[in-house]
Amino acid sequence: MRNTVFMLLSAALLLVAGCKGKPTADAGVDLIRNPQSADGYKADTQMPVLTFDRDSYDFGRLSAGESISYSFHFVNTGTADLVISSCSATCGCTVASFPKDRIAPGGDGYITVTFKSAGKSGQQFQEVTVVSNAQPARQKLKITARVTQ
Repeated sequence: MRNTVFMLLSAALLLVAGCKGKPTADAGVDLIRNPQSADGYKADTQMPVLTFDRDSYDFGRLSAGESISYSFHFVNTGTADLVISSCSATCGCTVASFPKDRIAPGGDGYITVTFKSAGKSGQQFQEVTVVSNAQPARQKLKITARVTQ
């Protein structure tokens, strides 16, 4: 009985000590100084707003081995410069390119998503996460395709 209690206490101490001081998964989002992320929303804060014409696209039917792209159009509808820091896909078969320069209020641009169907078959669903200094800091773009042999 004493050994069991000792083992449980030891495991609990290791768990607590092992988690202290480690950053959370979203710790890097604030690197581009999103003023809303620290204090919550402030109505008088100037912020960029990343507004897409659409957030999903269906490529339809593709033959296996095809590589196809779609460009998602966006506008900065906010009141401060927009900075896109990254675009990451759920799979190596999907790659996104994005503007590296600041986008002024009212300015626009494109995020081009390329899907490579090599080695794929059937219905495909992929997501690209766009990280920026807008609120919300993360937005998802979705693509689908039906890959045939």
